[in-house]
Amino acid sequence: MKRLVWLLALAACAAPGPSSFDLVIANGRVIDPESKLDQVRHLGISGDSIAAISETPLVGKDTIDATGLVVAPGFIDLHSHSVAADGQRWQVRDGVTTALELEEGTFPVADWLARLEGKSLVNYGVTAGHIPARIAAYQGVTTLADAEAWRGRGEDPSGPPTWSHGPTTPEGLAALEKILESGLDAGGLGIGFEINEAPGSSREEINRLFQIAKRRSAPIFAHLRFMGVDPIQGSLAGAQEVLANAAATGASTHFVHLGSSSTSYARQVVELIEGARARGLDVTGEVYPYTAASTGIQSGLFDGDWRARMGIDYADVEWPPTGERLSERTFPVFRRQGGPVIIHFMKDENVDFLVGRPGVMIASDAMPLPGGRGHPRGVGTFARVLGRYVREKKVLELPDAVAKMTLLPAQRLEGVAPSMARKGRLKVGVDADVAVFDPATVIDHATFANPEQASTGIPFVVVGGTVVVRQGEIVSGVTPGRAIKRGQ
Repeated sequence: MKRLVWLLALAACAAPGPSSFDLVIANGRVIDPESKLDQVRHLGISGDSIAAISETPLVGKDTIDATGLVVAPGFIDLHSHSVAADGQRWQVRDGVTTALELEEGTFPVADWLARLEGKSLVNYGVTAGHIPARIAAYQGVTTLADAEAWRGRGEDPSGPPTWSHGPTTPEGLAALEKILESGLDAGGLGIGFEINEAPGSSREEINRLFQIAKRRSAPIFAHLRFMGVDPIQGSLAGAQEVLANAAATGASTHFVHLGSSSTSYARQVVELIEGARARGLDVTGEVYPYTAASTGIQSGLFDGDWRARMGIDYADVEWPPTGERLSERTFPVFRRQGGPVIIHFMKDENVDFLVGRPGVMIASDAMPLPGGRGHPRGVGTFARVLGRYVREKKVLELPDAVAKMTLLPAQRLEGVAPSMARKGRLKVGVDADVAVFDPATVIDHATFANPEQASTGIPFVVVGGTVVVRQGEIVSGVTPGRAIKRGQ
């Protein structure tokens, strides 16, 4: 009898009582890419964590009715240049709950993280960036503002800056290594680089980045040195340099924006990556679902005979402030001014292949939108995958798309940031980062002519247990986003 009373008391303590959850998401189709759960369930959230996933209804202080909707882990964007600018207000309505600046990175890492502390709608993190570190090492800057100012300058008539085109020196390499090490110590999630925007970087210098990453158990986020259709100095050569360094050092390596990086060699580059993985290398990649790229017109990408190398012409390059396509006359004018351009040069079939390829993650490469003009990928990437590539084109199944936007990015970072093991899943005990969307209506609206048009069909987004988007609108006065740091 005493044992029965004890068991009943224990059961009473374990069962959730009325209003025992801070938030309940009821009646939704819960998709958890880790356990493969894909059933109607009720989520109970207490504080910043998921406390229950139940087949029976739950009671909470606040309830979201997700009948007819999908309840998924919040989307994790590994490649956002706009998280520290104005991009959060667009990305969060696209279902993003964690936005990370991993390709370009920053210097100093601690200052970048401090700038967002207590002010972010979404979780955030950054790498120690090769280009910002090179600016610090070769131009002598010490502040975040100065590093960013150097990065955005137009073409100097007196010649390109030392940080981008200056050759590697022993002194510069030593300073670079010290700066990157300090960035990792400050919480940097790895080392990010864009070699083709710093063409002065020697092959020894890039190999040193891989050595540092391996020594510090941190991943590399790699932009290729060579991009384009050139059979010798094109995308295949760029991919081979990265893979050679990964193989020689054993550093974990992630290829950014495979669509623009691989151009017409998409299938061949994926074959290289998959072949490396089959032989034990930790190599992954990502793609955004658009056929145009964007970068600074002043960058090294446009050095030399870029038209032949890339297989494009002036008219394939768009100047966002006016929407005009460039010409032989206007190109040098805008290059001296400096600023982002949009490059229309990818083919649908290659992007379709990459979006649908198993293991290739989805990431936006989001950029700020000065004056409300620019590339729409920072506004609509994730809804575009769900609406156009899953529902309309049927390039991939919905659970697979969810995994590419949640679990796979989380797993990419778990080794360097253990806190990521609490993201990208829906199970008891993980962080309550959740995206709720309608699979029948979710769609992007952002265009190249008018990118500031939020995605629709994602009525609710939760970050760390706090509702940040309700009925498609940002909730005023909430900033639950927290830093994701190396070793955290």
